[in-house]
Amino acid sequence: MRTDNAIIRPLLRIRDVAARGALFGLATVPLLGVASLFLGDHHDRTTFLGVVGLFAAFTAVVGILVGLFFWWACGGDIRRCRDWHTVTGQAGPVTVAAPVLLRIGVLALVLFPGAFGLHHLVDGASYDSWLYGD
Repeated sequence: MRTDNAIIRPLLRIRDVAARGALFGLATVPLLGVASLFLGDHHDRTTFLGVVGLFAAFTAVVGILVGLFFWWACGGDIRRCRDWHTVTGQAGPVTVAAPVLLRIGVLALVLFPGAFGLHHLVDGASYDSWLYGD
């Protein structure tokens, strides 16, 4: 449904944006596991998973805090990415950035324990297993 100024209704809610970010994060963990299998060396594989976990932790903190601050600053005028053409003024892009940052932050919040779980799984694998690597 569209209104006179072409903004898609209903407006986004924090709960829905966070739920979609969590769903994306759950889908990302198996992809990370598959991507780590392309690294043959055990040390490279565990380092990759550890670095991804730390990067996800940092991204989660920054994305959630900045996204919630932008959401608060917008005063309820939150827009979807496809509403970009309706943005006017210098502060307008914040209305689109708020849900994007919040969704990325929640995705990273879910990816963070998944990456460290995979790190400990690979680190604890027996020497002759395919999960251990070369």
